[in-house]
Amino acid sequence: MTVQRIERKEYLEKLIAFRDKQIIKIITGIRRCGKSTIMEIYQDYLKSQGVLDEQIIAVNLEDYDFYELREPRNLHAYVKERLVKDKMTYVFLDEIQHCEDFPGVLDSLFIKKGVDLYVTGSNAYMLSSEIATLISGRYVEIRMLPLSFKEYVLSTGDTGGLARKYTAYLENSSFPYALELTGQTKEIRDYLDGIYNTIVVKDIAKRNRIPDTMMLESVARFVFDNIGNQLSTKKIADTMTSNGRKIDTKTVEKYLNALIESFIVYQAKRYNIKGKQYLKTLEKYYVVDIGLRYMLLGSRSTDVGHILENVIYLELLRRGYDVYVGKLDELEIDFVAMDSKRITYYQVSASVRDEKTLQRELAPLQKINDHYPKIILTLDEDPEADYEGIRRINALDWLMGMTD
Repeated sequence: MTVQRIERKEYLEKLIAFRDKQIIKIITGIRRCGKSTIMEIYQDYLKSQGVLDEQIIAVNLEDYDFYELREPRNLHAYVKERLVKDKMTYVFLDEIQHCEDFPGVLDSLFIKKGVDLYVTGSNAYMLSSEIATLISGRYVEIRMLPLSFKEYVLSTGDTGGLARKYTAYLENSSFPYALELTGQTKEIRDYLDGIYNTIVVKDIAKRNRIPDTMMLESVARFVFDNIGNQLSTKKIADTMTSNGRKIDTKTVEKYLNALIESFIVYQAKRYNIKGKQYLKTLEKYYVVDIGLRYMLLGSRSTDVGHILENVIYLELLRRGYDVYVGKLDELEIDFVAMDSKRITYYQVSASVRDEKTLQRELAPLQKINDHYPKIILTLDEDPEADYEGIRRINALDWLMGMTD
């Protein structure tokens, strides 16, 4: 399977920034989002900077040629005997979670002089507390997502017709390989079905010893069908049970956590703006790729606003924000985006041309008593507007980075 080489500039720059630093670089993200490709692009970069072939050791633990290296002693010995004396050796270990005791291997390689270590993994479990403790303070996590809207548009060769390309981006999927299948609806669907089944059946069900994969899929479908809605494990369990799929809240919680760990679903927690507190109930969930949602649910119940909300949420993650759903008394702000410098508040709506809709979106932002930026993102192709400091911006321009 040949994947179109799209230069994932932001991720490449992160890897370059950490080059030769004594810290393990761990790239995480859903299967097929481009982790292996970015490591290949980075290896090409290193060679362009004078690094010799023998200074690069690359192992893909999903490749059957390296099956024996899933045993930690074998992997350690393989890398150790290929280290180049008196020069930096760049070690790339792809899908490290397939190695039984990988933290011990990483720890041992980390303490050797002249080793620059890069790792990928398709499950957040690999960095769960008990595992991360073994390499605590010795790694940095680079979280990777499928293609952004901007990356998708740039791959087409021009930046015209953004509305048309946005529709194609949603329907054709943001997974890089889907670009190779442009215009081949059935092939894209089969490709996405393969990703979904590998994650749900092979990865999640097997790792978590889930005997009832149909129930797991029912939970996944429910979440996919309710992106942007406030959910609780009780609400999911009650709704599914009333629809004839009896399930308890503990099982729902287990399945939700497994979906989140596999990066197929993201959880946005709630934040009390007035009390500056993180809330533990009624989270929202978003899917890693809208194309996957179309594959699973079809085009039914296509809520344009919630789909845009999903796209915006993932873009805020790409831009390095911690993202929460804001609560202000009885009102809700779609996203509270925080970084080390500031907070930005976002409302997302398909359209605010209707005056009542506009006032409804403005009301929560107008009640926030601080001077941080407040933005409404819509698909309306109207000139940017300002409502006493609250900016209304075209969402596609914002996704392209054409606005602040």
